[in-house]
Amino acid sequence: MNTIDEHIQKDQSEIQSAKAQGDAAKVRHLTDELHSLEEYKEHHPGEKHDPNALELFCDANPDEPECLVYDD
Repeated sequence: MNTIDEHIQKDQSEIQSAKAQGDAAKVRHLTDELHSLEEYKEHHPGEKHDPNALELFCDANPDEPECLVYDD
């Protein structure tokens, strides 16, 4: 994906496809991912890039050790 909007559209499409196939696990996974993407987009309105998994995680959990940034 090039942009977060493309990723959101792709996930929405895949959710509909997974629902039609009756794949509840895939629907659950994609719904969680879609929620994270929408939340990220809300928190970073000026950014258009497609965030990676770590960016999504740190947006939701900024105090986790993986997300802390230290100044030297």
